[in-house]
Amino acid sequence: MRKLRALEPLAWIGPAVVLIAVVVLWPVVEMIRSSFLKISRVGVVRGWTGFDNYDKLFAEKDFADIMVRSVIWVVAVVVLTVVISLALAQLFNQRFPGRKVARWALIAPWAASVLMTAIVFRWMLDPEVGVINQIRLKLGLIDALGGASADQLGDASTAMPWLVFVAVFVSIPFTTYALLAGLATIPADVYEAAKMDGASRIRTYWSITLPLLRPALTVAALINVMNVFNSFPIIWAMTHGQPGYSTATSTIFMFILKGSDIGESAAMSVVNFAMVLVITAVFLKISRWNKAVA
Repeated sequence: MRKLRALEPLAWIGPAVVLIAVVVLWPVVEMIRSSFLKISRVGVVRGWTGFDNYDKLFAEKDFADIMVRSVIWVVAVVVLTVVISLALAQLFNQRFPGRKVARWALIAPWAASVLMTAIVFRWMLDPEVGVINQIRLKLGLIDALGGASADQLGDASTAMPWLVFVAVFVSIPFTTYALLAGLATIPADVYEAAKMDGASRIRTYWSITLPLLRPALTVAALINVMNVFNSFPIIWAMTHGQPGYSTATSTIFMFILKGSDIGESAAMSVVNFAMVLVITAVFLKISRWNKAVA
């Protein structure tokens, strides 16, 4: 009877363990196993190839540039998202007329499909009829539509900033609401004590708000890091990683490789997985997530 009682918790956690094993662990194992196989374009396994897929992947001339670009992409989007969201969260935490409407409006980019948002921006940036280029034309910022200067997504130097902008645009709502939830947990009497001590607003924000907001900030930023690194719809819908691979991140490159070599694509998936773990570990180290708030 005692043994049965000891096993009782398994009835509660068992389904969750099975779900994690099937949805998370098994795909990871299959991904790693596939990276050591030679697989045809139609999915037929043709045998073990050892590290040949990795050798082929690392020999790709664009591999190093793509990996560096992926890190820059993550850092740029996450940093801009967090900075803007901190300001918006502080604003929406104040009382002002129309605050409820403004908060609801903030949800719109989050509620909409990311793919749909990316397609809308691609249409807006169309070199011939896009509304953004029409505005630029009327302002005299370009001489004529259809020229090289009008195709903002046709060159990496202009396409990447737009991709970052769209990624930040769709990331801000979640991050802002996560920070708003964190601000709601800060006791009002802490601010009253700071005010009585003569602390300025900047000093109060730096010494009280940010430290107490760190748990919410860490969670929001970490989720953004993982989402942005694995982001696919924005870049694929707007540029397909082109021209060449100049706007491709490792996730886009992995998808492109799938069309010609599934084994090499699987190797890229393993590299991506390892890179996510490294970036997450570095972020947690820098954020000191396990340190108590002073």
